[in-house]
Amino acid sequence: MAPPTDAMVPDVDNGASVTKSSWAVLHPEDPRLQVVNEAQEFTPLLLDYMKKKWNIADRGFDYNVVAVFGSQSTGKSTLLNKLFGTNFDVMNESARQQTTKGIWVSKARDANLLVMDVEGTDGRERGENQDFERKSALFSLAIAEVLIINMWENMVGLYNGANMGLLKTVFEVNLQLFQKHGSPKTCLFFVIRDFTGMTPVVNLSSTLVKDLERIWAGLVKPAGKEDCLIGDYFDFAFAALPHKIFAAEKFNAETDSLRSRFVNKANPDFAFLPHYHKHIPADGFPKFAESIWEKIVNNRDLDLPTQQQLLAQYRCDEIARVVYESFSEAIKGYRSQLEAGKVLESLGTETHEITETALRAFDQDGSRYHKEVYQKKRKDFVEKMDSALRVYYLQQLRNLHKRALAMFNEKLAEKLKGDDADFAGKLRDTRTEVEAYYRSVAEASKLPGSDWTGEEFYIQFHAELEEIAAQKKTEAMEKIVHGLEKTTSSRLSEPITVHLNDGNADMWKVVIDTFNETVIYAVEQLRKRLDGFESSEEEIATAVQSMKIKAWNVFQELLKKEVSDVQLIERLRHRFEGKFRYDENGLPRVWKPGDDIDGQFAKARDEVGSGTFGRLSCVDRTRLSLDVQADKLLVRFAKIDVSPSVIDPDIVQDEVQRGKFGCSETMVLTPNAGILSQAFTTDAFILLSPSKLQNLQERFRREADLLFVEAKRSIVTTTAKIPPWFVIMTVMLGWNEFLAVITNPLYFLMLGILAAGAYVTWYMGLTGPAFRVARATASEVSRQATQQLRSRGVDIEGIVDGSAFKDKRGVARLRRENNRSASSPEFSGLGSDGEAVEMTRRKRTQTVVDGQRRRDE
Repeated sequence: MAPPTDAMVPDVDNGASVTKSSWAVLHPEDPRLQVVNEAQEFTPLLLDYMKKKWNIADRGFDYNVVAVFGSQSTGKSTLLNKLFGTNFDVMNESARQQTTKGIWVSKARDANLLVMDVEGTDGRERGENQDFERKSALFSLAIAEVLIINMWENMVGLYNGANMGLLKTVFEVNLQLFQKHGSPKTCLFFVIRDFTGMTPVVNLSSTLVKDLERIWAGLVKPAGKEDCLIGDYFDFAFAALPHKIFAAEKFNAETDSLRSRFVNKANPDFAFLPHYHKHIPADGFPKFAESIWEKIVNNRDLDLPTQQQLLAQYRCDEIARVVYESFSEAIKGYRSQLEAGKVLESLGTETHEITETALRAFDQDGSRYHKEVYQKKRKDFVEKMDSALRVYYLQQLRNLHKRALAMFNEKLAEKLKGDDADFAGKLRDTRTEVEAYYRSVAEASKLPGSDWTGEEFYIQFHAELEEIAAQKKTEAMEKIVHGLEKTTSSRLSEPITVHLNDGNADMWKVVIDTFNETVIYAVEQLRKRLDGFESSEEEIATAVQSMKIKAWNVFQELLKKEVSDVQLIERLRHRFEGKFRYDENGLPRVWKPGDDIDGQFAKARDEVGSGTFGRLSCVDRTRLSLDVQADKLLVRFAKIDVSPSVIDPDIVQDEVQRGKFGCSETMVLTPNAGILSQAFTTDAFILLSPSKLQNLQERFRREADLLFVEAKRSIVTTTAKIPPWFVIMTVMLGWNEFLAVITNPLYFLMLGILAAGAYVTWYMGLTGPAFRVARATASEVSRQATQQLRSRGVDIEGIVDGSAFKDKRGVARLRRENNRSASSPEFSGLGSDGEAVEMTRRKRTQTVVDGQRRRDE
């Protein structure tokens, strides 16, 4: 045999690491091909072999496929070489070790027949790993027309020895994957080796068929195939060969006879019947075989665990359960703290230690079992712990979100406690500190080695932080504006009161000038205090406009207070009294007989606009004007008598938007001139409506009239004197009584006591309260007496005005009604209940009295 070469090593990658050692190294002239290697990779050279070495690719459907299946070292390769003239490697009987590795294919001598040699089952080299055995058996069953099942005679009737367990798995998966309605049958050709003849072949074949039918009945069949039989998909053939060593001649003769059944189409027992053919053209067979293998490799139903794997799975699951209980107990305390809203800054470190402890406990016991199972179960265990801790991590981020925002508010408030200078810098520093705190705690809370990410939470936190920062900036600016609003109010309050009290003709011009100066001052202060906010020009302009509008609102509120009813009446009264009750020198007037009170009254009233009282009227439905009395004081308070052009344009614009400024024809807004219009409505300038002005005029007229009457009475009081003759007559008539009092000690003592009490009352200022108490006492006595008399039927009102005695018949009738009421039968049921009788009597009496009064009237 020629020396080996590397020419047959395929250069492909089917997902595993492909090296030269993965494929067998063959001589270039060797007709064999390793179709599937030990790494379960499929060769890409099958089509080339069929074309160049075997010359079978152009045969169309004129070819057949045969494969062999059986336990290792049972002579499968030897049988194929004898039957088909192939050169598959055979076992060295002195060593008895595995010869065929993977799946091999070669062409039969003198026949268009592909012969497939499959690695044996139950080999000690693979041990309990039956994965490749199942896949190779299923592959042979799926692509071969005839599957030679090679077994010894003494294996018939055994379950594992006859590979019945493996066949059951292969049948079940084959039924699911490849057996469709109308699929060609496969011939299961049983070759019984070392046949002694003690048991007839018929009996042996019967045993095998029964065993196959039994395992077929126990299959889990797919939907629609529950009632199918093994004969629907498979035919059976049987042959027996004597011992190859002890009956060599007979073995060779029987082998030649058996060969005829595979290559001689004229043989009545020819194995390759037409309905076994897969109907795949020869040039399509390589792709067909490759697709079958890929489907088998990717099918999970063939990945059945070994006994070691089953034990490893059970023990690793048990170990994981016990360790996870300890792990759960160790982390249980974090739940209540996190649900309470706490931020556990050492959460990541502590949970990592708990996880490592749990893994060490799992590794200590689990690492003794099957390596692949242990590693898989370890990975599952880590993922389970990871999932449990991830819930805590997410709750930690939620708590951290709230804590960081609260920290931002606290730190910013602490930095702004002194003043709001450099607000933007303090805000920026605080935000940087809080963001750094959030990121550090979030990163420290992660479990090392995990793929956790809190980026979504951070994005949400950052957005909310930006929103709060903007809100804090707005609040600080509004606070400044509010403070300046108070300053504006205090700066305007006293000057406005003073100017309105003066009531000069130009008072509104002076008031508006004071307002404008105050607004300019407030705006300057606002811009100065906003320097540390790093605000844009637009934000500053908005704040300035807001400041102006608030100042105007403060101004209007002050004016409303100043022109309230009480203030105006008091102001007009003070003005009137200054003109009426005081002279030109400011001295109080003492009215004397002959003084011109009427003239002074008329003059003072006209000064405050209460003479003919000019009235307000509406011109062009929108403009208010004054009539001939426009110079009077009361009318001056009715309207802010200035041009809108002197008001700041921002204030005018706001009033226009609120509907307090408008026009009937055209309105033009300009930054310098304000509002220019022919017909201009200034509702914001109207302080007193016409109806209210009229009401104030009436009220003030009454106030002025009272002062006038008071002045008239003062003259009467000063002119009224007691006549001298009345004094002389009083002394003469009361002289005896005077002597009687001063000469009698008792009377004199009583007089002294009364005089002392009167003096004390006068000196203490209790004269007024004493008279009020006396009047109240007299009133109460009168009320009680009147009530008692009425309760007895006395007509008090009639007695007072004398009407009760004008008609004697009325009095007599009243008495008769009283007597009849007292003796009426309807009250007989009341017995001695005098209170009810009295109530009824009073009711009747009142009715009679009321009737008599109406008749008298």
